[in-house]
Amino acid sequence: MTADVTRTWSGGPWEQGYGYCRALRSAGLVFVSGCTAAGDPAVLDAGDAAAQFEVAARTALAALADLGAGVADVVRTRIYLVDRADADAVGAAHQRVFGSHPPAATMVVVAGLIDTRMRVELEVEATS
Repeated sequence: MTADVTRTWSGGPWEQGYGYCRALRSAGLVFVSGCTAAGDPAVLDAGDAAAQFEVAARTALAALADLGAGVADVVRTRIYLVDRADADAVGAAHQRVFGSHPPAATMVVVAGLIDTRMRVELEVEATS
């Protein structure tokens, strides 16, 4: 039996070419692909990880809204940083976005993201 799956796209620069959707809802769960500060054509807020996080969070929350979910439905976030020095600023931005509905969260430092100007990437999981 195939699960009922609903997908949404944001028009991000890699979705079509790399074969993924921005988010999907299946069996009462919503999974949002990694969101960054990718703009068209430039990366937004280059050099400012907290501002990039807020751009990524807006993208993720818009995808959730497309699938009937919101910030209160978020149960888990994953944050990928390219520089440990950005952890406190990005953590404070996470608090501003999710503070009244704190999800389970993970923050890790990675060697890099797809564009070297990107300092942070955000994944979100929610219930719907």
